[in-house]
Amino acid sequence: MTILSLSPFAILFLYISLLDKTVSIRLSNQISDPVVDSPDRPLKSAVFALGSFWRSETAFGCINGVVRTTAGYSGGTKVNPEYRKLGDHAESVQVEYDPRVVGYRQLLDLFWSSHDSRQVFGQGPDVGNQYRSIIFTNSTEELRLATISKEREQLKSRSSIVTTQIQQLGTFYRAEPDHQKFELKQHPFLLQLIGNMAEEELERSALATKLNGYAAELCPPRVQKQIDSRVNEIIRKGWPVLKDI
Repeated sequence: MTILSLSPFAILFLYISLLDKTVSIRLSNQISDPVVDSPDRPLKSAVFALGSFWRSETAFGCINGVVRTTAGYSGGTKVNPEYRKLGDHAESVQVEYDPRVVGYRQLLDLFWSSHDSRQVFGQGPDVGNQYRSIIFTNSTEELRLATISKEREQLKSRSSIVTTQIQQLGTFYRAEPDHQKFELKQHPFLLQLIGNMAEEELERSALATKLNGYAAELCPPRVQKQIDSRVNEIIRKGWPVLKDI
């Protein structure tokens, strides 16, 4: 049994039980993210639009080498868009990654496998221009790789057209805090396990990025089981702080 499969009542019981076992459980200063950006480990970033940014952010969160994901808006002309006033922008996700661990090609592969690129004007039940499919490129090499990947995707079936656009990246606007790590925030118990981080800390945390994917059950099975094991270990020990995965 996993934490995500427990009933709300069972999670509440666990939550209260853990609270009873420690006086102070907010230990964010002891939480260590395994990979951070630094001069000797420069990160790259990529931006994609593939439907609702709540799910898009989770799709990339569990990939080894992805350090941080951010929900936002891109692809339009409106300055400083907001969720209810985003104009012609698309809901997007910015993926910051370590190129020594994961490459742009692998991110493209995940992009294609994580949504229906042939659906017109939306994704699944989400209908509208803001949910369109876009690969935003930031270099000639990214444009080349994106174009090749789109051609390959189209060859898989000629019965319908791949609607994905390829655009030069303009401004990426960070979405409001309520939309960052959205799936993780639906699981207060997981937030408690990592020390109830402040919003800014949560948004930048590599650990929270991975747990966001875990909360949506979109991690590869091996990673999902690994996190289950770590969480269950903490519950057994009665010390509700998850420092890394």
